[in-house]
Amino acid sequence: TEHQHVRYNPLRDDWVLVSAHRVKRPWQGQLEKPPPEDVPRWDPKNPLCPGATRANGEVNPKYEGTFVFPNDFPALQPDAPEPDDNDHPLFRAAPAQGVCKVMCFHPWSDLTLPLMSLPEIRAVVDAWAELAKELGASYPWVQIFENKGAMMGCSNPHPHCQVWASSFLPNEASLEDRSQRQHLSQHGVPMLLEYAEQEARRKERLVVENADWLVVVPYWATWPYETLLLPRRHVCRLQDLSDSEKDSLASIMQRLLIKYDNLFEVSFPYSMGWHGAPTGSYLEEDCRHWQLHAHYYPPLLRSATVRKFMVGYEMLAQAQRDLTPEQAAERLRSLPEVHYKKRAE
Repeated sequence: TEHQHVRYNPLRDDWVLVSAHRVKRPWQGQLEKPPPEDVPRWDPKNPLCPGATRANGEVNPKYEGTFVFPNDFPALQPDAPEPDDNDHPLFRAAPAQGVCKVMCFHPWSDLTLPLMSLPEIRAVVDAWAELAKELGASYPWVQIFENKGAMMGCSNPHPHCQVWASSFLPNEASLEDRSQRQHLSQHGVPMLLEYAEQEARRKERLVVENADWLVVVPYWATWPYETLLLPRRHVCRLQDLSDSEKDSLASIMQRLLIKYDNLFEVSFPYSMGWHGAPTGSYLEEDCRHWQLHAHYYPPLLRSATVRKFMVGYEMLAQAQRDLTPEQAAERLRSLPEVHYKKRAE
């Protein structure tokens, strides 16, 4: 806990430097602004609100639950032309097609997932599974991700996520596919299924758990309070979850996100995303090496205003963290599961 060492990340086949003593150093760098507490519940100028007009002139329906629509500024389009051939192997390009969607979690802008009810969170889970199945019928990769908070590049406080489906396997997906395939070949069991069983037994990095799921600060975590959400049984894709597993997923997400908010008593910023077996043509292939999981990458390190920067050594050498995963897990585990905004109720 006091001496630096490196830890191996088997999912990405790389290493992270753990330097727990560095968290004691004085901080005179950038201080972040806490997120605003006075977000209006409904704003006709907010393009994600029910009944609001978006940038392309479309008017949102007066939705009362989840709402999915095509991204008005998509990074991927289904009819993009193929790039021209190049005359040198150092200047390679390849086709990239896809679709990008936005999904609003709730009609109210002043709510976030940890403050939503369990039935409302379950509706989000259902919509995720439906989109994964719908887009996965034709695209090999469907990336569901949520950027929460301005610190993580979110330009709108309304509770929402994005879903990008692509004609190719992105870098992280390719890395995880290769690593998990190799592990199954060498050890005869899916990597993350074995890992979940180990963490459930060891408990030192466990944050929350229930009958179907567990959340851990992974042994190889890079971000200070990074977590990994894992099912207990072998599940390849979101759309493979049972109704009871979706219920328990909604519950464990709420518990985790309440702990996140309670850590520094602020609406906790993060980027999260689901990783599961590829789809499209891969639906006909053997993908037993895959195990469904979600990554949560929060940037805050010491307080609501001090974040972890991935610069310098991290960009030019390898990832480095300033407290051990075990310390982070213990702190998260000890936090109450009643949201700080509701304690006085």
